Amino acid sequence: MKFLELANKRGSVRSYSDKKVEEEKIQRCLEAARLTPSACNSQPWEFIVVSESEKRAGLAGFTGLALSKLNSWTHQAPVLVVVVAKKPNLSAGLGAAVKNRPYWLMDVGMAAEHFCLQAAEDGLGTCMLGWFNEKGVKKLLSLKRTDKVVLLITLGYPARDVVKIKKRKSLDEMSRIEG
Repeated sequence: MKFLELANKRGSVRSYSDKKVEEEKIQRCLEAARLTPSACNSQPWEFIVVSESEKRAGLAGFTGLALSKLNSWTHQAPVLVVVVAKKPNLSAGLGAAVKNRPYWLMDVGMAAEHFCLQAAEDGLGTCMLGWFNEKGVKKLLSLKRTDKVVLLITLGYPARDVVKIKKRKSLDEMSRIEG
């Protein structure tokens, strides 16, 4: 598949079939994330794959909002992936402080997208979630106080194999060429 086809195919999936995700596909997604470049090669991420039903249900419970249907579909996903930002190495941390830029956050975002693009290539659907109870997730997974849970990613086979038409700004609206 050509890259622009893959980029067009990858979208947020919010309805999953109950088909089990093969371990080799999960491993390919993790490998794609592992190969992501990062500031000073700090690789400040950890991906925690949760497929065991009880723990997965607990995680899905942390994605909603009381008295709301927000993210209620996360319970359908056969796999939830917790993306944790780890402390960057010294040179990346110093560079971020000097330039006042959160390189670690950019690095983790790129790794998460590599994960999702590989999933799309393998016929899997994903959705990155930024709305969740971080304290609850950290407690459930026994994470360190210093760990920062940045994203949750749902992973599974889409209930429907439909590529949505993307509503995006035109190239003229989102870019300019200074020549």
